[in-house]
Amino acid sequence: MVTIETILGHTGEHLVLLLTTLFVSICISLPLAFASLYSKRIGYVIMKFANLAQAVPSFAVVAIVVPLIGIGFYPALIAILLRALLPIIKNTYIGLSTVDASMLDYADGIGLNQWQVLRYIRLPNAYPAIFAGIKFASILINSIAILTAYIGSGGLGELIFEGLVGFNNEKILAGTIPAILIALVLDVIFTAMEKKLVPDYRK
Repeated sequence: MVTIETILGHTGEHLVLLLTTLFVSICISLPLAFASLYSKRIGYVIMKFANLAQAVPSFAVVAIVVPLIGIGFYPALIAILLRALLPIIKNTYIGLSTVDASMLDYADGIGLNQWQVLRYIRLPNAYPAIFAGIKFASILINSIAILTAYIGSGGLGELIFEGLVGFNNEKILAGTIPAILIALVLDVIFTAMEKKLVPDYRK
């Protein structure tokens, strides 16, 4: 029988991995997207690498990390990170670069510098795309964090794999139901954050 304490313990491990990876993904992706905006050469390299990492199947990424780095929390974080970067980088870049040309001309006309244009013009326009990228990345991280239990990251994936190996439906459900609920909660949170930040600007 799977106890509540066991489920909560694995859920806690899962959330720590998820939130840590999401935070690191955002901290890496946003500067890379900004760099891509102002340098086509840097943007080309970043997008090629991100697209390549995204093209590799999730389980293959997890498997490749093991001989290179080992097993445990940090190798799992790196494996998930490789898959989570593209949605944030790509959406942020698209949001920043698809600003109405007339707004940029107006900003130039009143003497705004590049930092001011980024802060007052590009970023407010990019909020919907940025939040969409972060929301997608968070849900992606939640799902891949299940796979990384295979390399010792712990969390809900550990319960699911134990249930599959032992044909124990109770353990499978104890792992899958919290993972599904986490995905739903993430979607609600980021949708609410997006609505709070974006509508006032669009009116």
